[in-house]
Amino acid sequence: MSDVCERCSGTGWELVEGKGVRPCKCRLTNRKGQMTAAANIPRRYDNCSFENYHPQGNNFTADEIFRSQSHALNDAQKLAREYPVLDVGLLFMGPCGVGKTHLAVALIKVLIDKGIHCLFYDFRDLLKQIQDSYNPVSNTSELRVLDPVYDAEVLVLDELGAAKPTDWVRDTMTQIINTRYNDKKLTIFTSNYPDDPDSPNEESLTDRVGVRLRSRLYEMCKVVRIKGEDYRLKIGSNRGRK
Repeated sequence: MSDVCERCSGTGWELVEGKGVRPCKCRLTNRKGQMTAAANIPRRYDNCSFENYHPQGNNFTADEIFRSQSHALNDAQKLAREYPVLDVGLLFMGPCGVGKTHLAVALIKVLIDKGIHCLFYDFRDLLKQIQDSYNPVSNTSELRVLDPVYDAEVLVLDELGAAKPTDWVRDTMTQIINTRYNDKKLTIFTSNYPDDPDSPNEESLTDRVGVRLRSRLYEMCKVVRIKGEDYRLKIGSNRGRK
């Protein structure tokens, strides 16, 4: 079976009788495919969408978990719907397995469908790529790694604070985030570290990124706190019963 578009025979232009030609719909489809591939979304999240994000808990009892996850879904959908008129980023905060990355990916998928250039990075992977660029035998450079991060109209930085907070890590985080802030670029963050830990033995996001950077995040983002249990543990537990 041929992959050539039947409308335009692969030219990208569709013949309109009596009117000449117009751009074929396949051009937009192909462009979306290219933009999705360039967005660097991990294959694990290929199927993430707003439609298959299901808040945990019970709507009838209006429990805290259900409310927090429903509000998080609404905030993500609102930004996807109203950007760029609404241009304040989101900082999804919560424990592992409550859908922070799911919502961030679902959001940029909607924006990509609108033709908006988006990019996804796990912050730890980004730091490793930067470190690897310092290797004398590397065929890339720090600037080449960071250019797409600076240029993306919308950036997702997943797992903020997960890397050990050395001076270099904090300096690099500050450079990336301040550059996007100064360029008025929308950034979406996820983090497992809360602002107010339940236990004195737990670290806060401020502990991980520093006071100045946490303050900058308040300017850039609406904080979206998500409660819940790790759905991955539930899946594993259910498998164990089979």
